[in-house]
Parts: sequence; C-alpha cells; structure tokens
Amino acid sequence: MTVQPPGPTPTTPAPGGCTVSYLPNSWNNGFTAEVRVRNDGSAVSGWTVGFAFTAGQTVTNAWNATVTQSGGQVTARNAAWNGTIPAGGTVSFGFQGTHGGQNPSPTGFTLNGSGCRAG
Repeated sequence: MTVQPPGPTPTTPAPGGCTVSYLPNSWNNGFTAEVRVRNDGSAVSGWTVGFAFTAGQTVTNAWNATVTQSGGQVTARNAAWNGTIPAGGTVSFGFQGTHGGQNPSPTGFTLNGSGCRAG
C-alpha cells in the first residue's frame, strides 16, 4: 500500500469586506463627519454600517442614512435611494454630533457585520 502525502490544506478566502474613509470636521464641542464606504466584495442590497465612538460623542442628526446610537455603538442603515452598493462601488453618508472636547475617530467599522479596513 502506498501512502500519499497530504495535499495542501484548503483555505477559505477572506470575505470581500470593505474600506472605510472617515472624514471629520471638529470645532469646540461639535463636529460633522462624512463616512465613505467602498464595497470590496460582491454587490450588496441593503446595507448597515456599524462603528463605535470611544470618547462619549453623540450623533445629533444625519443625512443619506438612518443613524441610531446606543451608548458608544452607532448603526447607520441605508436610505430608500442608496440601498445597493455594487461590487467596487462606494456609498457615503454623514452626520453632525457633539463631543466633550475629545473627538477621536470611531473604531470597529463594519459593513453588514463584516469588518472593514481603514482607507
């Protein structure tokens, strides 16, 4: 009987994911921010972007998405007109908020639950 050496272990490709650009504009105790999300995977129909504030920032209003906040966790959901992000496509939304003097960029960006890279 001849024993064959094991072949290469199959690997699961990493999820397509996304790349996020966070562009804030801060003043005193307020700020605005634009979030640009590039879909690096297959087309998405209906999107949710999540992220976390770490310094007590609060979102007061938003555009191009419905944004909710619970503690530091923020969730943005597509508007009726921008729910599809084609493969390689980009969607952006923005919001205004308040901060207590410190306004670091949020962490842990996700698109439909999959982690995003900073870009």
